[in-house]
Amino acid sequence: MVGNFIGDFVKGRNLLQQFEPDVARGIELHRVIDEFTDHHPVVRESKIRLRPKYRHYAAVIVDVFYDHFLSKYWDQYHPQPLTDFTRDTYKTIEARWEILPADVQHMLPYMIRENWLLHYGEIAGIQQTLTGMARRTRHDSKMEESVVELKAGYDQFKSEFEQFFPDLADRSKQFLMDT
Repeated sequence: MVGNFIGDFVKGRNLLQQFEPDVARGIELHRVIDEFTDHHPVVRESKIRLRPKYRHYAAVIVDVFYDHFLSKYWDQYHPQPLTDFTRDTYKTIEARWEILPADVQHMLPYMIRENWLLHYGEIAGIQQTLTGMARRTRHDSKMEESVVELKAGYDQFKSEFEQFFPDLADRSKQFLMDT
């Protein structure tokens, strides 16, 4: 879990030289998920609708939209209540504080205090996330405006997520069985 969580913040291929095997495996899983998502035809359809306005930020926005659907409909995908899952996740990650990249150590207290994982299920929660991401980009991403597209195309984005997520879960399980 910790490796998967920090995957975006870890560079390089020599993961076993940097981390213990379970953490390295989590980082590898994160990379498999990213690769699978980037090339999935259903995700591509979601991105195409956003690309004219948001250009290469469309992929980031779709990830956040899909996080929204996972959080909002969590009980359809996982037996543990989301409130319990988020609490356990934060505890697990905090317990490995010493291996967290500096950017994660900086972000994690805010994430826990505002309970991002739980609040992704609310439009206001992802609005806050997208606004924060837009502030940190060097270019005018307009990500803070993208909730308008989510609301306008809510059912279509939800349908695409529902088509995509079981494929992602299968791919993730396959990776974990193979490693």
